[in-house]
Amino acid sequence: MLKRGFDVVAAALGLLLLMPLLLGIALWIKLDSPGPVFFRQVRVGRHGKPFRIFKFRTMRPASEAAGKLTVGEDARITHSGRLLRRYKLDELPQLLDVLRGTMSLVGPRPEVPEYVAYYQADVKEVVLSVRPGLTDYAALEMLDENTILARYSDPHQAYVDVVLPQKLAWYQEYVARQSLKEDIRIILRTLYRLASSR
Repeated sequence: MLKRGFDVVAAALGLLLLMPLLLGIALWIKLDSPGPVFFRQVRVGRHGKPFRIFKFRTMRPASEAAGKLTVGEDARITHSGRLLRRYKLDELPQLLDVLRGTMSLVGPRPEVPEYVAYYQADVKEVVLSVRPGLTDYAALEMLDENTILARYSDPHQAYVDVVLPQKLAWYQEYVARQSLKEDIRIILRTLYRLASSR
C-alpha cells in the first residue's frame, strides 16, 4: 500500500510539473512526422495480465511491422525520436500507466508477449509478481540497449540469448530487494544517469 501510494502521488505530481514539457514534446512529434503522438503497444503486466502501454511515438507509422527491436541508428526512428529516446523522454507518458495501476515507478520493465514466452516458468512467476516499472536495475545497466544489439548480426537472437537473461537476473534481484527506500534510490540514480548522458 505504501509503494502504491507513493506511485500515485509521485506520478500525479510529475504529470502536473511536466505538463508544459509533455505538451511541447507532443507538438514537436506532430510537426516532425505524420502519425499519432502516442505509441500504444501490448505489454505483459502483473500476474501476466496484458495492457497497452503509453509512449511518445519515436518511429514512423507502421514501423513495428518490420520488427519490435530497434538496433543502432534504426532508419525508422524519426528526427524527434532520436532525442526522445536518448534521454528516455518517450517513456514519460507511462506516468499515466502508473496512475491507472498497470505500472509502478520502479519495477521490471514491461515486456511484449513475444519475449515473455521465453521466460522460464519459475522466473516468470517471480518477475510478474510485481507491477512493471518505468525504471529498475536493468534499465540503469542497459541504458542504450539498441547500441548493444547493433553489435550482433542477429539482434533478435542476441536479445533472447544475451540481453534477456541479463535483464531477468536484474528483475529478480529487484523483486528480492524491493522497498520504498530502494525505489527512491533507483529513481535518483536514473535521473542522475539521464542528466549526465551525452
